[in-house]
Amino acid sequence: MDNVPSLCSSVSPEENGPETCDSSSSTEDGLVDAFGDLAALPVEVGERRPTCLRCRRPQKVCLCPFLPPQPLEVSTCLYIVQHPAEESRVLRTVPLLAACLPQGKCNVIVGRRFNEEKHPELAAVCQDSRTLILYPGPKSQNLEELVQYQDIGTVKHNVIIIDGTWSQAKNMFLKNSLFHLPKQVQLNRTLSSQYVIRTQPSNICLSTLECAAVALSILERNDDIQEVLLRPLKALCSFQLQHGAQIHHSKEHLLKNGMYDKPMPKNKRKIKRMEKLVTDHNICPR
Repeated sequence: MDNVPSLCSSVSPEENGPETCDSSSSTEDGLVDAFGDLAALPVEVGERRPTCLRCRRPQKVCLCPFLPPQPLEVSTCLYIVQHPAEESRVLRTVPLLAACLPQGKCNVIVGRRFNEEKHPELAAVCQDSRTLILYPGPKSQNLEELVQYQDIGTVKHNVIIIDGTWSQAKNMFLKNSLFHLPKQVQLNRTLSSQYVIRTQPSNICLSTLECAAVALSILERNDDIQEVLLRPLKALCSFQLQHGAQIHHSKEHLLKNGMYDKPMPKNKRKIKRMEKLVTDHNICPR
């Protein structure tokens, strides 16, 4: 270690004078002072835009005129299990959904992992025989078929919907055993998403609000519910498009029409998934 020169002794005083280290120190002191001055400057805290208490949108772009005058009377109780990343998204659909329904009929639970110890209320809902989880797959029963032979009003269902991107929803469903307890159902209606300001994997994939709208219209035997719930979503998309937003075609649409401009994945599973988007018209991958 004795042979390692220090920064100041690497150049002899006779060659450059004794002030080499002093000038370096004074420069560093100057930088410290400069940064100290910057740190002392007052920070202006930007005021958040006033938010509408009902639709949770900024007051200047409030969507309450497109909401029902009174919350819709429904017997079904929704439980929206929301991935934490959805909370920070600006153009969320769940607040609009909640604004259309009575208090207690749209319950939002945020998290990635859920168990009986930490989430006893959700666990009780999952164990309830009346509870359904809306998640497509080979084990899913079409919701229309399930309620076809039920008398109106005889069963008050709970419906769990996972709110997140498709990959997030898949991960949450597979890694939470509670979600495997309720009866698994899917929507059989062929609909195109109205949520055109956010990219969907395929043409038949729907936003959380759209899934809830269709499910409620089926369970409540009232097609008007779907129309009422979709009205604020259409207004949101229309407003965004008028102010510079672009229409987001589904990944399926982009692939089929040669418009997909991102690098193709190298992972074989992802490649097969993208091939299914083009060849399988009934796929809504999660």
